[in-house]
Amino acid sequence: MVNVQDGYGSSILGYPRIGPHRELKRALEGYWRGGVSRDELLAVGRDIQERQYSGLAATGLTQVPGNTFSFYDHILDNALLFGAVPARFKPYQDELHPLDFYFLMARGRPDLPPLELVRFFGTNYHYRQPELDENTEFSLHPEALLDEWDRAKASDIELRPVVLGPVSLLLLSKAGHIPGEAGGFDTLSLLDKLLPVYEELFEILAKRGSTCVQLDEPSFTSERTPEELAAFERAYQRLSTSALRPRMLVTGQYGDFGEALRILAETNVEAIGLDLASYRIQPEELAQIPGIRRKRLYAGVISGLNVWRADRYVTLEYLNELAKVCPDLVVSTGTTLLHVPYDVLAEYDIEGNVADRLAFAQQKVGEVVSLAKALTEGPSDKWRKRPTEVHFKQKHAVRQRVYAITPGMRSREPYEVRREAQQRKLNLPPVPATTLGSFPQTTKIRQARYDLGQGKLSYDEYRKKIEAEIEATIRLQEDIGLDVLVHGEHERNDMIQYFAELLDGFATTHFGWVQVYGSRCVRPPIIYGDVSRPAPMSVEWISYAQSLTDKPVKGMVTGPVTMIARSFVRQDQPLYETADQVALAIRDEVVDLERAGISIIQVDEPAIRELLPMRPQGRAEYLRWAVAAFRLATSGVKPETQIHTHIGYSGRTEVVDAIEELDADVTAIVATRSIEWVLKALREDSASGHGLSHGVGPGVYESRSARIPDIDELDELLTAAAEAISPERLWANPDGGLKTRHYWQLEPSLRNLVAAARRVRRRATPTE
Repeated sequence: MVNVQDGYGSSILGYPRIGPHRELKRALEGYWRGGVSRDELLAVGRDIQERQYSGLAATGLTQVPGNTFSFYDHILDNALLFGAVPARFKPYQDELHPLDFYFLMARGRPDLPPLELVRFFGTNYHYRQPELDENTEFSLHPEALLDEWDRAKASDIELRPVVLGPVSLLLLSKAGHIPGEAGGFDTLSLLDKLLPVYEELFEILAKRGSTCVQLDEPSFTSERTPEELAAFERAYQRLSTSALRPRMLVTGQYGDFGEALRILAETNVEAIGLDLASYRIQPEELAQIPGIRRKRLYAGVISGLNVWRADRYVTLEYLNELAKVCPDLVVSTGTTLLHVPYDVLAEYDIEGNVADRLAFAQQKVGEVVSLAKALTEGPSDKWRKRPTEVHFKQKHAVRQRVYAITPGMRSREPYEVRREAQQRKLNLPPVPATTLGSFPQTTKIRQARYDLGQGKLSYDEYRKKIEAEIEATIRLQEDIGLDVLVHGEHERNDMIQYFAELLDGFATTHFGWVQVYGSRCVRPPIIYGDVSRPAPMSVEWISYAQSLTDKPVKGMVTGPVTMIARSFVRQDQPLYETADQVALAIRDEVVDLERAGISIIQVDEPAIRELLPMRPQGRAEYLRWAVAAFRLATSGVKPETQIHTHIGYSGRTEVVDAIEELDADVTAIVATRSIEWVLKALREDSASGHGLSHGVGPGVYESRSARIPDIDELDELLTAAAEAISPERLWANPDGGLKTRHYWQLEPSLRNLVAAARRVRRRATPTE
């Protein structure tokens, strides 16, 4: 199954794993609630695995990947495969079942924070970051990998096990201990301890009859230091000369493999996988790399990051040229298909001319097989007539409006002028306490939304249910003592999909689920045409919430860059043009919220860093138009209207400068690495003169964790934040929305947050 005997091979680098009907999500959440047994959960996992590899083998793929299933996160799986257990979790390892210990690391508990949740290479997927220190010892635990391999082999299917490469495993991990003041602990210092464990795995696989193993090294599609590249070279010089091993496929997913490609070409690694859908290297450029002609090339021409069908004629022509350079060629996907939905044929009401352009995971597998066959045998009869080109939907009025944008539409009065006007109007205390939008989505509300969609509930009945939930949310926040309230977003299924369903130019799916992390899934919308706003989208709900209280209630809108970062975007025009179209629609909503009497409006941009190019080239231009789009969306209001945003911080000066240039009155920060890291970065950036100068809310507890922080802990973090950015500009908030939490977790956490904020406030204003 793995060896390609005749012609050109076909393969993919990974597949969705949540189940076509989200079977794993339901089983996981049932297990966590206690309604599903461990055996039942394990059975669901086995069933998803077996249906996947059997189904993929039946499509005609010449190679099927294995070890791509995960009960929560594949990066955490790989850490545990090699025995990388953080010291803080080890005391619990022997007393828990391995599955429960795994979930402890992924989800934590009140007295033990989980591993940090970190975004994965510009995608909407998040992984739990392994923790390593200088005392980390590695050991092999391949039971799950081998069990799947054996089950597939019993069905006469040889899987190609997929394993995270050793250098990326170390680079994606967090240094759990930093001794001394200079340098600190470098996770790459563990490489020589880790490589023998990989060799041990290779030997076991080879003795079992495995002919190929896939090692993913996505870290090397980002800019890397000479030391990191040297470690990469050392690793593959050694692994490729191991005494007993399967053939090795090393992949560079999510962009340009860069110098790593040249390094691999000079080793004994047999095969290299390139993401040619994200970075289309020219055949003549590839031919200049010494040693490349001797390698099997996994040509990743089918994108795993979007849902558009490939142009099969252009792609086949490109593959023919590549085959002249690398005759041993396998048609493949550029990345795992984890980031796209399962099957477009399950969608029953996407417009025909849009649906005809779409390819989800199942269709992308078909494209790979079809291209490999055409490359071997020539195009079939059904290829003879090129399909009629379908144009993306354009609207003259939208395009005219974009052309009429002026620089003045992207600017507001100076911050100090706005700050004084806002303080007069809002009269907020120092260190105001708030949340970032969403409150838990109850079963009752989800059912009401479903019944509305099924026609079982009239809109008036639905509105009354939502209003009752909004009122309960407002009363709870007043009782807790928050200074700025939110309406809870009970009417929203997802921050992106909600607005996409109300905007022209977007298509939404019924079953297009994509895993974000663990059991968390979203349905990314599809931007297929020019974008406009037919009517107000959130004004009704937020106005109702504001009518219930004298405290300010924030308007909640998703920003233009996040709307496109979390959607599958049309490819016939530059991203910045689409961003400006979305920004104009959001601008209309923001202005309408202000007219309705909403004094604080939060325009969320948590994804603004997701589209940042992996390498330095193009970053400045991207940040320029991303900032411009946000400012276009938010600059139509008066000085006394306070604009908030919600964003991920960064250690890169260029990103910090871009956040400052957004010119939001208050920036709430996602703790993308750790809360302590954000506070440290804020202090350092402020000291160096390029920090944030407006209001800042450094999220002081992780909203995605079930852990309830205590008052003293929050006080300590807020005090540190006040020292970094001054109490006058400090806000107290979690680092994200609270949609995924339960009320029994949310309420004590927020009460502790308010108490801690009041402590800091009293110390900052002792005469109060």
